Amino acid sequence: MELTAAVFAEQVQALRPPAGRDSVRMGDVFALAKRFGDLPVAELDRLLDSDVHLVRVGALRIMGNQAVHRKASEALRAELFALYLRRTDRIDTWDLVDLSAHQVVGGYLLDTPRDVLYELARSPRWWERRIAIFATLTFVRAGEVDDTFALAEILVDDPHEFVRTAVGGLLREAGKHDRDRLLAFLDRHAPTAPRVVLRFAIEHLEPQQRAHYLSRR
Repeated sequence: MELTAAVFAEQVQALRPPAGRDSVRMGDVFALAKRFGDLPVAELDRLLDSDVHLVRVGALRIMGNQAVHRKASEALRAELFALYLRRTDRIDTWDLVDLSAHQVVGGYLLDTPRDVLYELARSPRWWERRIAIFATLTFVRAGEVDDTFALAEILVDDPHEFVRTAVGGLLREAGKHDRDRLLAFLDRHAPTAPRVVLRFAIEHLEPQQRAHYLSRR
Protein backbone atom coordinates (compact mmCIF):
# COMPACT_ATOMS: atom_id res chain seq x y z
CA MET A 1 0.00 0.00 0.00
CA GLU A 2 1.29 3.42 -0.98
CA LEU A 3 1.74 5.64 2.09
CA THR A 4 0.77 9.04 0.76
CA ALA A 5 -1.61 11.77 1.82
CA ALA A 6 -3.60 11.35 -1.37
CA VAL A 7 -4.21 7.64 -0.81
CA PHE A 8 -5.17 8.19 2.83
CA ALA A 9 -7.61 10.97 1.90
CA GLU A 10 -9.19 8.75 -0.76
CA GLN A 11 -9.68 5.95 1.75
CA VAL A 12 -11.23 8.33 4.28
CA GLN A 13 -13.71 9.43 1.63
CA ALA A 14 -14.45 5.77 0.86
CA LEU A 15 -15.59 5.33 4.47
CA ARG A 16 -18.53 7.66 3.89
CA PRO A 17 -21.80 5.69 3.99
CA PRO A 18 -24.48 5.97 1.31
CA ALA A 19 -26.92 8.86 1.60
CA GLY A 20 -29.42 8.35 4.37
CA ARG A 21 -27.12 6.13 6.44
CA ASP A 22 -25.41 7.03 9.70
CA SER A 23 -22.24 9.10 9.58
CA VAL A 24 -18.72 7.68 9.47
CA ARG A 25 -17.77 5.86 12.66
CA MET A 26 -14.74 7.41 14.31
CA GLY A 27 -13.42 3.94 15.06
CA ASP A 28 -13.17 3.29 11.32
CA VAL A 29 -11.12 6.46 10.86
CA PHE A 30 -8.84 5.44 13.73
CA ALA A 31 -8.41 1.95 12.26
CA LEU A 32 -7.43 3.51 8.94
CA ALA A 33 -4.99 5.81 10.73
CA LYS A 34 -3.39 2.76 12.32
CA ARG A 35 -2.85 1.19 8.90
CA PHE A 36 -1.15 4.40 7.78
CA GLY A 37 0.91 4.60 10.96
CA ASP A 38 4.21 5.08 9.11
CA LEU A 39 3.01 7.99 7.00
CA PRO A 40 5.93 10.43 6.58
CA VAL A 41 5.73 13.80 8.30
CA ALA A 42 5.68 15.62 4.96
CA GLU A 43 2.56 13.66 4.01
CA LEU A 44 0.95 14.45 7.36
CA ASP A 45 1.55 18.12 6.61
CA ARG A 46 -0.36 17.68 3.34
CA LEU A 47 -3.25 16.00 5.15
CA LEU A 48 -3.58 18.97 7.48
CA ASP A 49 -4.24 21.12 4.42
CA SER A 50 -7.45 19.19 3.74
CA ASP A 51 -10.81 20.89 4.11
CA VAL A 52 -12.31 17.50 5.00
CA HIS A 53 -12.57 17.34 8.78
CA LEU A 54 -12.18 13.55 8.96
CA VAL A 55 -8.96 13.70 6.97
CA ARG A 56 -7.49 16.05 9.55
CA VAL A 57 -8.84 13.78 12.30
CA GLY A 58 -6.88 10.96 10.73
CA ALA A 59 -3.74 13.05 10.38
CA LEU A 60 -3.77 14.06 14.04
CA ARG A 61 -4.49 10.52 15.15
CA ILE A 62 -1.46 9.31 13.19
CA MET A 63 0.67 12.09 14.66
CA GLY A 64 -0.36 11.13 18.17
CA ASN A 65 0.28 7.45 17.56
CA GLN A 66 3.71 8.16 16.12
CA ALA A 67 4.65 10.49 18.98
CA VAL A 68 3.93 7.92 21.70
CA HIS A 69 5.24 4.86 19.88
CA ARG A 70 7.87 3.13 21.98
CA LYS A 71 10.30 3.17 19.06
CA ALA A 72 9.77 6.83 18.18
CA SER A 73 13.10 8.65 17.90
CA GLU A 74 13.71 12.03 19.47
CA ALA A 75 14.17 13.41 15.97
CA LEU A 76 10.72 12.20 14.91
CA ARG A 77 9.06 13.51 18.05
CA ALA A 78 10.71 16.89 17.50
CA GLU A 79 9.58 16.93 13.88
CA LEU A 80 5.99 16.11 14.85
CA PHE A 81 6.06 18.78 17.55
CA ALA A 82 7.33 21.38 15.08
CA LEU A 83 4.69 20.41 12.52
CA TYR A 84 1.91 20.61 15.10
CA LEU A 85 2.88 24.10 16.23
CA ARG A 86 3.39 25.30 12.68
CA ARG A 87 -0.07 24.08 11.61
CA THR A 88 -2.25 25.09 14.53
CA ASP A 89 -4.29 27.05 11.98
CA ARG A 90 -5.58 23.64 10.83
CA ILE A 91 -6.17 22.29 14.36
CA ASP A 92 -9.03 24.64 15.02
CA THR A 93 -11.81 22.60 16.63
CA TRP A 94 -11.96 21.17 20.13
CA ASP A 95 -11.98 17.56 18.94
CA LEU A 96 -8.93 18.07 16.73
CA VAL A 97 -7.05 19.59 19.66
CA ASP A 98 -7.98 16.76 21.99
CA LEU A 99 -6.89 14.04 19.58
CA SER A 100 -3.18 14.53 20.17
CA ALA A 101 -2.16 17.83 21.80
CA HIS A 102 -1.19 15.91 24.94
CA GLN A 103 0.78 13.33 22.95
CA VAL A 104 2.54 15.47 20.36
CA VAL A 105 2.98 18.71 22.30
CA GLY A 106 2.80 17.56 25.91
CA GLY A 107 4.83 14.44 25.25
CA TYR A 108 7.64 16.38 23.62
CA LEU A 109 7.69 19.01 26.36
CA LEU A 110 7.78 16.48 29.17
CA ASP A 111 11.57 16.74 29.24
CA THR A 112 12.10 20.17 27.68
CA PRO A 113 11.34 23.81 28.59
CA ARG A 114 7.63 24.62 28.36
CA ASP A 115 7.65 28.33 27.60
CA VAL A 116 5.71 27.76 24.38
CA LEU A 117 2.65 26.71 26.38
CA TYR A 118 2.52 30.12 28.04
CA GLU A 119 2.78 31.79 24.64
CA LEU A 120 -0.11 29.66 23.38
CA ALA A 121 -2.12 30.46 26.50
CA ARG A 122 -2.03 34.13 25.51
CA SER A 123 -2.92 33.54 21.87
CA PRO A 124 -5.92 35.34 20.34
CA ARG A 125 -6.95 31.96 18.88
CA TRP A 126 -9.09 30.03 21.33
CA TRP A 127 -7.94 26.64 20.02
CA GLU A 128 -4.30 27.53 20.71
CA ARG A 129 -5.28 28.40 24.27
CA ARG A 130 -7.02 25.01 24.53
CA ILE A 131 -3.88 23.32 23.17
CA ALA A 132 -1.85 25.00 25.93
CA ILE A 133 -3.90 23.59 28.79
CA PHE A 134 -4.79 20.25 27.19
CA ALA A 135 -1.14 19.47 26.43
CA THR A 136 -0.49 19.36 30.18
CA LEU A 137 -2.54 16.16 30.47
CA THR A 138 0.69 14.27 29.78
CA PHE A 139 2.42 16.10 32.65
CA VAL A 140 -0.47 15.37 35.00
CA ARG A 141 -0.38 11.68 34.15
CA ALA A 142 3.32 11.77 35.04
CA GLY A 143 2.47 13.34 38.40
CA GLU A 144 3.53 16.88 37.42
CA VAL A 145 0.85 19.50 38.05
CA ASP A 146 2.75 22.80 38.31
CA ASP A 147 2.13 23.87 34.72
CA THR A 148 -1.51 22.83 34.79
CA PHE A 149 -2.22 25.07 37.77
CA ALA A 150 -0.08 27.90 36.38
CA LEU A 151 -1.85 27.84 33.02
CA ALA A 152 -5.22 27.55 34.73
CA GLU A 153 -4.43 30.80 36.54
CA ILE A 154 -4.03 32.45 33.14
CA LEU A 155 -7.05 30.83 31.51
CA VAL A 156 -9.58 30.46 34.32
CA ASP A 157 -11.63 33.44 33.11
CA ASP A 158 -11.23 32.71 29.40
CA PRO A 159 -14.16 33.99 27.32
CA HIS A 160 -14.45 30.88 25.14
CA GLU A 161 -16.52 27.91 26.26
CA PHE A 162 -14.14 25.32 24.80
CA VAL A 163 -11.21 26.76 26.72
CA ARG A 164 -13.24 26.85 29.92
CA THR A 165 -14.20 23.18 29.67
CA ALA A 166 -10.55 22.22 29.13
CA VAL A 167 -9.41 24.30 32.10
CA GLY A 168 -12.01 22.72 34.36
CA GLY A 169 -11.22 19.23 33.13
CA LEU A 170 -7.48 19.61 33.65
CA LEU A 171 -8.00 21.10 37.10
CA ARG A 172 -10.06 18.03 37.95
CA GLU A 173 -7.29 15.71 36.72
CA ALA A 174 -4.56 17.68 38.51
CA GLY A 175 -6.63 17.57 41.69
CA LYS A 176 -6.44 13.79 41.68
CA HIS A 177 -2.70 14.18 42.28
CA ASP A 178 -2.72 17.24 44.53
CA ARG A 179 -6.08 17.78 46.23
CA ASP A 180 -4.81 20.54 48.52
CA ARG A 181 -3.60 22.58 45.59
CA LEU A 182 -6.91 22.20 43.79
CA LEU A 183 -8.79 23.33 46.88
CA ALA A 184 -6.51 26.35 47.25
CA PHE A 185 -7.17 27.24 43.62
CA LEU A 186 -10.90 26.92 44.15
CA ASP A 187 -10.73 29.02 47.32
CA ARG A 188 -9.27 31.84 45.25
CA HIS A 189 -11.39 31.53 42.14
CA ALA A 190 -14.73 29.92 42.99
CA PRO A 191 -16.57 33.24 43.48
CA THR A 192 -15.68 34.51 40.00
CA ALA A 193 -14.76 31.51 37.83
CA PRO A 194 -17.15 30.65 34.99
CA ARG A 195 -19.64 28.04 36.17
CA VAL A 196 -18.52 25.42 33.66
CA VAL A 197 -14.92 25.65 34.93
CA LEU A 198 -16.13 25.18 38.47
CA ARG A 199 -18.42 22.26 37.67
CA PHE A 200 -15.71 20.35 35.84
CA ALA A 201 -13.07 21.10 38.47
CA ILE A 202 -15.15 19.95 41.46
CA GLU A 203 -16.53 16.82 39.82
CA HIS A 204 -14.55 14.40 41.99
CA LEU A 205 -14.84 16.28 45.27
CA GLU A 206 -17.08 15.17 48.11
CA PRO A 207 -20.72 16.34 47.87
CA GLN A 208 -20.28 18.80 50.74
CA GLN A 209 -17.21 20.33 49.12
CA ARG A 210 -18.99 20.65 45.77
CA ALA A 211 -21.94 22.36 47.43
CA HIS A 212 -19.58 24.69 49.30
CA TYR A 213 -17.81 25.91 46.18
CA LEU A 214 -21.00 26.24 44.14
CA SER A 215 -22.56 28.30 46.93
CA ARG A 216 -19.70 30.80 46.79
CA ARG A 217 -20.70 32.02 43.34
